[in-house]
Amino acid sequence: MNALARHRVYVTSDLATSGVVGLERDQTHYLINVLRLESGDRVIVFNGRDGEFEAEITAVQKKSVDLTLLDCLRPQEEVPDLMLAFAPVKRARIDYIAEKATELGVGIIQPMMTEFTVMSRVNSDRLMANAVEAAEQTGRITLPDIREPVSFSRLLEDWPASRHIVFCDEKQAGSHPHAMADQVADLSGPAAIFIGPEGGFSPLERDKLNAMENAIPVSLGANILRADTAMVAALSVWQAVAGAWRNAHGST
Repeated sequence: MNALARHRVYVTSDLATSGVVGLERDQTHYLINVLRLESGDRVIVFNGRDGEFEAEITAVQKKSVDLTLLDCLRPQEEVPDLMLAFAPVKRARIDYIAEKATELGVGIIQPMMTEFTVMSRVNSDRLMANAVEAAEQTGRITLPDIREPVSFSRLLEDWPASRHIVFCDEKQAGSHPHAMADQVADLSGPAAIFIGPEGGFSPLERDKLNAMENAIPVSLGANILRADTAMVAALSVWQAVAGAWRNAHGST
């Protein structure tokens, strides 16, 4: 059976062939009571550090399950050096952002408090839970670094010259749909995609970004997109022309 066709489980324990991993209560409930798995069934486990392993359910208790690790299916991969810096939005949409950013290969998720940001609190544990679920479902074996919220100004202090900033600017709306692809196609190395709040970046914030040599304002087309939609569009364009998908072979 293909590894992606089996149920994948994220664990925090270290992983090594022949090792035994105990699952938490919620994971036990999901595997045994929801998926109806039993002793002898196999799953895929990963921890974001030691690669991906096939594992067999070898002990089932009422509130716990033990997995015996079998073969290593994939060695650990490097976390992509791609940051998503975004202004927090409402709860359901911020869940969506964490989920899709993980699916689209982001290595760092950085909530960013801008002048027009409405939401003042971010539940980092909830963001991580969404990222873990997305990684389990999509076959990713790395997890993004979920960072604590920081102000726009603080984020730009001592910004490394080696990390490009691609910021989605609604003032650029109306440009040709391929404009962003053309602008970032020749970039390489660490990068950050900046997504502003509903009201966009303030004039002062836009001026700060435009004054940076390694920052590029981009348009995502004629329409002004919601933050979560802009995030998916921008990350997809980046990955296709400058990121992980550019050199991918055999994918569909």
